[in-house]
Order: sequence, then C-alpha cells, then structure tokens
Amino acid sequence: MNSFTTELTVDRTPEEVFAAVTDVRGWFSKTITGTATAVGDAFSFVDKGIPSTRIRVTELAPGRRVAWHVEDAYVAFTDQPDEWTDTRMSFDITPGPDGTTLRFTHHGLTPDQACYRECSRGWTSCVNTSLHALLTTGVGEPIPESAAPAK
Repeated sequence: MNSFTTELTVDRTPEEVFAAVTDVRGWFSKTITGTATAVGDAFSFVDKGIPSTRIRVTELAPGRRVAWHVEDAYVAFTDQPDEWTDTRMSFDITPGPDGTTLRFTHHGLTPDQACYRECSRGWTSCVNTSLHALLTTGVGEPIPESAAPAK
C-alpha cells in the first residue's frame, strides 16, 4: 500500500523514545487537547490545514510501540477532506548498536491521496525535526498555537 514512513535513530534508550512519543504537546502540536498516555485516551489538534481531528491511542507497549487510530479528521486543503479518517499511525521503537531507531508509519496515507505531498512533509517535520529535537535537546518544535485557524 506504500503508506508514508519515516525513521530516525537517536542515542537514547527505548524507554526515553517511548516517553517522548507520548508527550504529544512536546513535539506534535501545542493545540492538542486531551491526552495520549493510556490506551483508550483520545486527543485532538488543529492547524490551518486540519481544523478538526480526533485520534485515539490503541496500543502502548513501553519501550517498543505506540499506535493511534484517527477516528475523525477534516483535512481542509484537499478536495477529499476525510482522507485521514480511519487511518492509523504507529511508532515502532527498536534498540540497536547505534542507538534507538524510531519508525513512524501513517498507515493509509498513500501517494495516491490528495494530501500525501503536504501531509508527508508535515510528518517529516514533526517526527524528524521536532520529535528528534525533543529527544536530543529536551525541547521539541511542535506546531505552534498560532497555526490554529482564526475563530
């Protein structure tokens, strides 16, 4: 299916990587409401291109895996705004000789979708820049509150 995937390796323990992934306000978006620290938790975020979304935590295996299910989303910048609805995201954490590797996959975000280009850029920034910064410096670069649509 060619779902979007990106990967990074850091000099951190699997437990540290897991803790960072579940700190969604620290790396993903400052606009997050809700929590992502227990199975069944749900959270939402907004930005200019995605004014509404609801994501539920479906799996937490400390030091190994985090999985989410998108229950509802509206991707405003495409002609198919519900493309994210019923997709899944996974964060697979693997220790290795060079540190811990984090493999992020947005299952269902495929090259044939209208939002693929922009969404894959967004995930690359969130994971490879912001989450990487949170892991290596202690401070991420989440989507700022100013990126939320005007009310």
